[in-house]
Amino acid sequence: MSHVAPSPQDAFDPIRSARTFPQLLRAVAVRYGEAPAIALGGDGVEAESLSFAGLERASAELARALLAQSAGKGTRIGIIAGNGPFFALTFAAVARMGGIVVPISTTMRADELVRVLRRSDVSGLIVQRRLLGTDYAQRLVEALPDLGIAQGPALRIAAVPYLRWIASTDAGLPPAFVDLATLAAKAASLDDALLAGIEDELHPSDPMIEIYTSGSTALPKGVGHAHGPVLFRTHYLRDKLAPQQGQTIAAALPMFWVGGLMMTLLPNLAAGATTLCTEKTLRNSRMAMGSVLSDEDIEAMAGARIYWGLGMSETLGPYAYGDELRAPGFPLCAPMDHIAEGFEVRVADEHGDTVANGEGGEIQIRGYAVTSGLHKQPRDRSFTPDGYYRTGDRGLFQGTRLLFTGREGDMIKTAGANVSPAEVEYEMQQLAGIESAYVVGLPDAQRGQIVVAAVVAGGEAIDFAEIEQALKRRLSAYKVPRAFVAIDREDVPMLPSNKVARREIAALLGAKLGSQHESNESRLC
Repeated sequence: MSHVAPSPQDAFDPIRSARTFPQLLRAVAVRYGEAPAIALGGDGVEAESLSFAGLERASAELARALLAQSAGKGTRIGIIAGNGPFFALTFAAVARMGGIVVPISTTMRADELVRVLRRSDVSGLIVQRRLLGTDYAQRLVEALPDLGIAQGPALRIAAVPYLRWIASTDAGLPPAFVDLATLAAKAASLDDALLAGIEDELHPSDPMIEIYTSGSTALPKGVGHAHGPVLFRTHYLRDKLAPQQGQTIAAALPMFWVGGLMMTLLPNLAAGATTLCTEKTLRNSRMAMGSVLSDEDIEAMAGARIYWGLGMSETLGPYAYGDELRAPGFPLCAPMDHIAEGFEVRVADEHGDTVANGEGGEIQIRGYAVTSGLHKQPRDRSFTPDGYYRTGDRGLFQGTRLLFTGREGDMIKTAGANVSPAEVEYEMQQLAGIESAYVVGLPDAQRGQIVVAAVVAGGEAIDFAEIEQALKRRLSAYKVPRAFVAIDREDVPMLPSNKVARREIAALLGAKLGSQHESNESRLC
């Protein structure tokens, strides 16, 4: 298949023919040399950078140290780090020696950290000591109190039974932590020839990364990908995004999630572009929070060659894109005119049968770059018998164009009718004074559910009676929220994946509105 083996024109290009991460890393070091690969600066942070050749050298040293630490092919090693050279270095070191990189969000609090560390079975953890005023060694001690009383770095903690060591930097580390410089010194016991031999034994089918996102249950979801699919998508997204050698491109999204990794770091690395990082990345914008696009967002995206549509960790970023940004009635993402190379997409009913053109159903996808599976989850829970991944997204085909209509779990069933929160949010966000809106369904004895909305004002207080009347002119009556609650932007609950926590919004609105909902009269708070 063309997406597994390099095409004839790529076979003589060591970068484009790379099918494992160490092949890519060595090739870009030769091609781009001492040009800057990744830099960190701004926001009061002292500038630092790594060249392409420097990244290869430094990651080789750390990779040898990890091997000396008894890591090997398939060893799961977590990384807690913000965007910058430290993240790129540790990511490269783990991937090139055959380990499975487990990037962990820097936004996670104590309980969330414990769940991911336990769920992911990491045996080692490399931690950036400080980021935006947070001491991550202290945060880990808060999450795992046993770290605070341990007398040495050989860990035996029941809450995270596979974790054996944690490495970080700077003075004052608790005794349970290994100083990263001490760990790196172990590299001297292995030579480059042994590392090269280990890299030669990596295959495109060997696991490379496991990305943790919020699942549909209380447990975090570990999405695994092998070297071959990661490299295939790197080359594809490089061609679509078109970074140029010598160009400096800002990293707006966190690299511990698929957006920053696959849309910035890896395509830039392959192209010879410099990835410029700051400690602060895109957070709490309308797009990051999962709301609909505003006119301000549209203006910022004007002139783009491609309007990316749906994508997820399970597909290593966007798997479809459109030629225009909006289609009437479908506000949440671009209408998708093109499916990315290597994917097959269908819309299916609850029985797994493909629906007719124009009919709605679940969007399902299969292909080389679709995740090989979710960690600790039976395959048949997420995949159909014929290999399609159940995305949980709803959509429909209009001819060859794929349109997204909402999430399976987000649809509101009120008095026998389906309401898409995205459609209502879109109409609300067109009204003066509303910065963002979050629409959910609450239980109701008569209707099954009623439509309610949390609203963030763009300035002055909102007159919800006027908002209600305006929506009645734009929407069918059953789609108009029967209750509105004003909330502050900072009160919008977020998941670790930086998406809006709709269940928490529903709980918040339920608490504010009370358990008894009036079916015949809107309630305004």
